[in-house]
Amino acid sequence: MKSELLDLIRAELRERLERLAKAAQAAHAAATDPDSKAESKYDTRTLEAGYLASGQARKVRELSGELAVFETLTLPGFEPGASIEAGALVELEMRGETVCFLLVPVAGGMEITHAGMEVTLLSPASGLYRKLLGRKAGDALAEPRAVIGAVS
Repeated sequence: MKSELLDLIRAELRERLERLAKAAQAAHAAATDPDSKAESKYDTRTLEAGYLASGQARKVRELSGELAVFETLTLPGFEPGASIEAGALVELEMRGETVCFLLVPVAGGMEITHAGMEVTLLSPASGLYRKLLGRKAGDALAEPRAVIGAVS
C-alpha cells in the first residue's frame, strides 16, 4: 500500500508542479511585457507582477525539490509493536474517527486519497509528527486527544 501511496504523491506533486510552472511563466511574461509599462507614477501593476513572478518561481523551486525527494524515497515497513519512525503510516483514533497520517520528510499537509482512505502527509515541521515519533500502537496522546491505532 505504501508504494501505491508514493505513486499517488509523486503524481500529485508532478501535477501541481506543472500547473505552478505554467502560472509562473504567465506571471513572468506579464512582468516583462512592454505593454504592462506603468502609465503613471501610481501604477504598480508591473511591480506587482514582478513580485508575483518571483514568488511563483520560488514555489516552483520548492516543489521541484519536494518532488526530487519523493522520486527516490522508499518507505520502510514496520513490524507489530514497532516504534513510530519516519516513513510510518499511522492511524489515530480521534473523536470517534480514524484518521491516517504518513510521516514523510517534505510536503507536509498534502492530502492523498487511496482506496477510500484519506491520508495526510506529516513532515518534521509538524508538531504532531514530533509527538508521534517513538510512540507505539495503543499509546495515547494528550494533545490532540487521540489513541494510536495501527502502525505500518
